[in-house]
Amino acid sequence: MLRKFGIICALLSATLPLAAQTGAKNGEWRSYAAEPGSTKYSPLDQINRDNVKNLRIAWRFKTDNLGARPDYNMQSTPIVVNGVMYVQAGTRRTVVALDPASGEMLWMWRMDEGKRGAAAPRQGSGRGLAYWTDGKGDERIVTVTPGYHLAQLNAKTGIPVATFGKNGIIDLKTEIDQPGIDLENADIGLNSPPALGNNVIVVGAAHLPGGAPRTKENVKGYVRGYDVRTGKRLWIFHTIPQPGEFGNDTWEKDSWSYTGNAGNWGPITIDEELNRVYLATEDGTGDYFGGHRPGNNLFSASVVCLDLNTGKRLWYFQAIHHDIWDWDFPTAPILMDITVNGKPIKAVAVPSKQAFLYTFDRVTGQPVWPMEERPVPRGKVPTEWYSPTQPYPTKPAAYDMQGIRESDVNDWTPEIKAEALRVLNLHKYSDNLFEPPIDRGQDGKFGMIMMPGNNGGTNWEGGAFDPETKIAYIFSSTEFNRRSLINDPARSNMNYIDGGGGGGRGRGAAASEEGGGPAGGGPGAAAGSAPAGGRGRAGGAEAAPPLTAFGLPLIKPPYGRVTAINMNTGDHVWMAPIGGTPENIKNHKMLKGVTIPKYTGRAGRTGIMVTKTLLFAGERGPLDTVDGQTVSWCRSYDKATGAVVSEMQIPANTTNVPITYMAGGKQYIIIAVAAVGKPAELLALALP
Repeated sequence: MLRKFGIICALLSATLPLAAQTGAKNGEWRSYAAEPGSTKYSPLDQINRDNVKNLRIAWRFKTDNLGARPDYNMQSTPIVVNGVMYVQAGTRRTVVALDPASGEMLWMWRMDEGKRGAAAPRQGSGRGLAYWTDGKGDERIVTVTPGYHLAQLNAKTGIPVATFGKNGIIDLKTEIDQPGIDLENADIGLNSPPALGNNVIVVGAAHLPGGAPRTKENVKGYVRGYDVRTGKRLWIFHTIPQPGEFGNDTWEKDSWSYTGNAGNWGPITIDEELNRVYLATEDGTGDYFGGHRPGNNLFSASVVCLDLNTGKRLWYFQAIHHDIWDWDFPTAPILMDITVNGKPIKAVAVPSKQAFLYTFDRVTGQPVWPMEERPVPRGKVPTEWYSPTQPYPTKPAAYDMQGIRESDVNDWTPEIKAEALRVLNLHKYSDNLFEPPIDRGQDGKFGMIMMPGNNGGTNWEGGAFDPETKIAYIFSSTEFNRRSLINDPARSNMNYIDGGGGGGRGRGAAASEEGGGPAGGGPGAAAGSAPAGGRGRAGGAEAAPPLTAFGLPLIKPPYGRVTAINMNTGDHVWMAPIGGTPENIKNHKMLKGVTIPKYTGRAGRTGIMVTKTLLFAGERGPLDTVDGQTVSWCRSYDKATGAVVSEMQIPANTTNVPITYMAGGKQYIIIAVAAVGKPAELLALALP
């Protein structure tokens, strides 16, 4: 049966026409990532390489009072439809309608969720919402609240649609095939946008970061489809298969019965032409120790294609067998119509924390370029289960560092290099991407250096794709982490949890990849120390050293970059650092007289957006000081080379994915900006 299905899919792939991709249409930005295919591309070119240097702030929308406290990390990306902008804003995730030409508020809506909202694992502004219309005047906005309710609003008034769910609301903690869930405190929520296509709403699930879960038992992150008009549940996909379902045997020793997570916490992509939905899932409980869930653990860490109407699984690919690195897929799969070796292919490509761009024929699920199962190292952590092999894409090549070597350390001066090597050799490290975590003190080491770390590679902001040139642009953060497992019965019933120990930007323990941290930080500051604990061997109870060299990054730049990839060939076109050099590097006492690049790039969260002629990206990390004011930068880049075309001073870091649209005959670019001490606001940029 499976072989017959594959033959049918192959024939279908050969006969389906390739509809021309255009990205965003009609000067709008109708979906979170421009259009359901998640390209983040607009063909607008009123703002171009000749005049982009003249951009100015046209209007601002402050969010200070949208919540009981200000928001300092607004991640929400607006949509613009039929002359109205819709966006989530503030710490209560208020839905706001704005005039896109002036920023004037037209209406607002929020749900008071009380203790349930306060206990939510995914709080804050959210990352986006969805729009639906029947084309006859019925227009609706769909949003997910912090407390995990699905709400549908009249797009013209903001009033909940009474015929959807119960007075416009569906409780997503119900109808989840897990009886007895605590409706107030259960560890499940979502801050990514709902996906919407062909009258179906698809909703994923997210949880608290799982490095040190209190228990090996948790809520399962199932994915569901709902009728857009009524709110009726159409289907549910068990990301942890139940008895009798395909893949259940990959959760050995009945671990399927209690293990949770394995949700789709990033954005979801829909192909309306094929009537399919593409998921990209996370690992099971917990992030760095899987001894309580032996086996390959389908469908965690997988790309899964479902029928949009029924939720039936059509194909899947597991990118990591038994993930113990927290390399869950964080970003939206990107639909691409490409031509490889003369063959037109309807493809889907998924950026990853591993810095691989996993690319498939989205009809058949066959990899566009070969995948190789290669042997990988086994670890020594007692009771852990290790997969003997892992899949490696042969193309495109990795677009960021994988593994770490002595040649990667910072060598700005001989003294800095010597210190970097000393710190590196206090840890286990390897040039093998899949080197597993160690327990603290193993072989006298403080931990294992994992590159990319859980914040490295590509995160929820994802990449962009130009459907005209067939070039993908992928942002990645060059960050590592120290993985140091400990046994601590006072904190968890798991045999091992992550003991912390600092992130690899050189600024301390990294914020969770899903929620992010305050919109500041960056390379150069001292790292935090690991908590005491462990097994009492060398390095076990002693505080772990900072992961820096005299407060400077341990590794060479760039720390944030964009890689341009020709998707017709799988070849890299260029790589360029994204972000300037932080002042605490430029002004470091040990670097006087040393030539440092103007652009080292900055690690962290950077969303990118592509237009007809330019790539736009903001900047994260510590603010710069200009004329006594702390500021950040918004830059445009040449799409063909990666060279900086313009840079504009802005009041704080860019914290969302930029968008562009037309209003009143003028092209606008919208960014959200925020930083520690600088509450979030939307900035509309336009030509004078």
